Amino acid sequence: MFDEPGFPPEADLEHSAIALETFVYCSRASEGVGDEEVDRLIEFSQRRNADRGITGMLVFGSGVFFQWVEGPPTEVQNLVATLHGDSRHHDIVQLDRSVDKRERLYPGWEMERVEADDIRAVLLDALESTEDESNVAALKRILEHLASAPLASLGRS
Repeated sequence: MFDEPGFPPEADLEHSAIALETFVYCSRASEGVGDEEVDRLIEFSQRRNADRGITGMLVFGSGVFFQWVEGPPTEVQNLVATLHGDSRHHDIVQLDRSVDKRERLYPGWEMERVEADDIRAVLLDALESTEDESNVAALKRILEHLASAPLASLGRS
């Protein structure tokens, strides 16, 4: 799913390529989590991720998170464990997880927030490609959440 552009073949890797774990997921924000809480989360993550060698991006819109994380495997594994215990979101759906020798896609981004123009397209693509029944169910709940109100009003207190 994420092995097209941005992932050069092994023979073409430059000297800066290292073993990186990638974790890509989406989830639904818990009640009361909005833009202010997400801004605080990103500020904290930027400080902490710089020390841990983790880079990536976070999309938050309409009460839905989509995040791409990359970094040293041990650090990413620790972060994933933390994410699963975070009460600010639920219905976590793993979209991709792998370890590859490659260059970073987000080398200077300790964690940057990217605005979502249409998060539905990302979620529908994930729904089409997943075979895991629990992921299918969670993605359907997230899509139902998005369909329940206009995008601009979802995730707002």
